[in-house]
Amino acid sequence: MTDKSSVIFGNKISKKAIKKAVKSKKKFARKYGDDSAADYKVKLVPNVILNEPLGVYDIRVDEGEGDIPFDTEKGIIVGNIRMGFGHYRISIAMASAAHALGYTPYWMDLNSYPSTTCTKVIGAQNDLYSMGSRLSQKSKLFNKKYWEPLNYEGFRQLTYNAGDQKNAELMAPVYRNIPKDIPVIGTHVWPAQAAIHAGMEHVVNAIPDNWPMALHFAEGSVHTIQTHQSYMGYRILNGMQKEDVLKPMPAESLVYTGHYIDHELVANLEADCDARMKRKAEGKPMRFLLTIGGAGAQRELFQAIIKHLLPMIKEKKAALYVNVGDYKKVWEELCKKIKGLKDISTTHFNDWTDTNAFAASAIDGEVEGIHAFWHENIFQAVYCTNLLMRSADVLVTKPSELAFYPVPKLFLKRIGGHEKWGAIHSAEIGDGTLECEDVPHTLQMLDMFLNEDALFNGMCEQIKANKATGIYDGAYNVVKLAMGMKNK
Repeated sequence: MTDKSSVIFGNKISKKAIKKAVKSKKKFARKYGDDSAADYKVKLVPNVILNEPLGVYDIRVDEGEGDIPFDTEKGIIVGNIRMGFGHYRISIAMASAAHALGYTPYWMDLNSYPSTTCTKVIGAQNDLYSMGSRLSQKSKLFNKKYWEPLNYEGFRQLTYNAGDQKNAELMAPVYRNIPKDIPVIGTHVWPAQAAIHAGMEHVVNAIPDNWPMALHFAEGSVHTIQTHQSYMGYRILNGMQKEDVLKPMPAESLVYTGHYIDHELVANLEADCDARMKRKAEGKPMRFLLTIGGAGAQRELFQAIIKHLLPMIKEKKAALYVNVGDYKKVWEELCKKIKGLKDISTTHFNDWTDTNAFAASAIDGEVEGIHAFWHENIFQAVYCTNLLMRSADVLVTKPSELAFYPVPKLFLKRIGGHEKWGAIHSAEIGDGTLECEDVPHTLQMLDMFLNEDALFNGMCEQIKANKATGIYDGAYNVVKLAMGMKNK
């Protein structure tokens, strides 16, 4: 296993930072064990939710051997973790594109193998991140003094990457019995780093954010980005060691691909935008899709939005989809806080057949009122938003991974400073609003979508124009890049 913490793209890391990284790894190993000598067996099983629509198979680790062989010609691994919903959603986009291009996507969630050190380490850090996200929405002081600086400058530093690289050595054993020549797409940096440490031969590291941060480096992989805006920041490692001028990334290590979007959304983009504008022209209820992320934050903002829309929903000027993911408690809290919400809502709870049927019928059919969605299964919780997106008119979301999706977007206040650059990019290419940093501006934007045509129709037309330039082809391009590495 080659050390990746002492030198990053030719830039030497201080002895102090290296010592800290080594100490971090030892701490995790003491707490969760070091299974570097373990011989974990792997097997493939059809993904219960994603196999039928997208041909996805799960890679199970430490559950014995299975009967389904790896397809070493057409197989491609999508390596991910659950940290919020974003990395799962990007993984679904990669799987969708791979399936559309004729490949077999293998889903490898490094946070789903409870007997391994890998999952224990990731789970502990995920719990901390989720807690920080929620706390940042409750405490302005915590957000200003700690959470924003950490997400904006802390994760930006090379020293942070040095620590992550050392910790990722503990994650490598889960790849031991996977054929090394199957391409890997990491939709979080840890699966990419672990794959490199494990000797996987063809690794693509799909960077999710639009703010260049050393956090996302997995040296030895090919890094992909969704926007031209962040290209130079990554190439020159801008600000990643304070004011120092650093040695740049090699050109072949960084590739612009465009946005990571599901095949189903890209293929139907023009028809869906035309349907949105037709509903607007005919005075049909404007459909808002409100989606809560995997950290479960922003509940108070949800409450303000729903209260504002309720009169217009009753007048059939607006309709509302609310996806609370796998957080049923969020819906229960909203019903307690908002008088009459429960009485006028149709719930689609934990019934995947019903959710699919509603999403399909809404594309061409009529929608009124409020429709709430909750699913205990994580795949259903995440993919529900993707299914609803085609029939939604406006996606209401914080500017995270959903900032890149081809649907008109109203951006809520960010959670973490790095997210603001998603809204900036979306506003620049014309498919989303500026970030609304408080409730009054959020409600103002809701009213603008409802009461005028220019803003909404302009976004729909620009989304179609963006597609013509390939902006939304990123998932296809990442898959082609990964398979192309194998075929060189």
